[in-house]
Amino acid sequence: MTGKIAKMQTCLWFDGQAEEAVQYYTSIFKDSEVTRTQYYTTAGQEIHGKPPYSVMTVEFSLNGMNFIALNGGPEFKFSEAISIVVNCDSQEDIDYYWDRLSEGGDKSAQVCGWLKDKYGLSWQIAPTELPLWIDDPHSDATKRVMETFMKMSKLDIATLHRAYLGE
Repeated sequence: MTGKIAKMQTCLWFDGQAEEAVQYYTSIFKDSEVTRTQYYTTAGQEIHGKPPYSVMTVEFSLNGMNFIALNGGPEFKFSEAISIVVNCDSQEDIDYYWDRLSEGGDKSAQVCGWLKDKYGLSWQIAPTELPLWIDDPHSDATKRVMETFMKMSKLDIATLHRAYLGE
């Protein structure tokens, strides 16, 4: 065994696309790395049904968050019930992640800063400040920001900030 084992990781189930998806995600996030690849063996083949020595899992990290991509099969699909939040410090970052992750994805799923990538995984691309701008459910500022971002697909920091300030 090589490498450190993470205490917690998010496992993403793919239908034979784990390696491809990991290459895609690590090409987008500058602070990323592949840390381990494991392969199916003949043991348990009657259950997993995968060819021996084909890729079973790829462990990787994106911006310090640990994941496992599993070549599990067609039984399970991603849903919007789980999403990965990317907090962005600038509009340039929002535009970059939005454009790259939505490429080939489901355009109908793009609301409130959410998008679905070409593998069906949901992402939230949001300004780092957003949680602060909607922190008080009783404030007029929160109401204005909520009303503004609920109508957006890709979030616009300047527009949201103006809504927060009441401009």
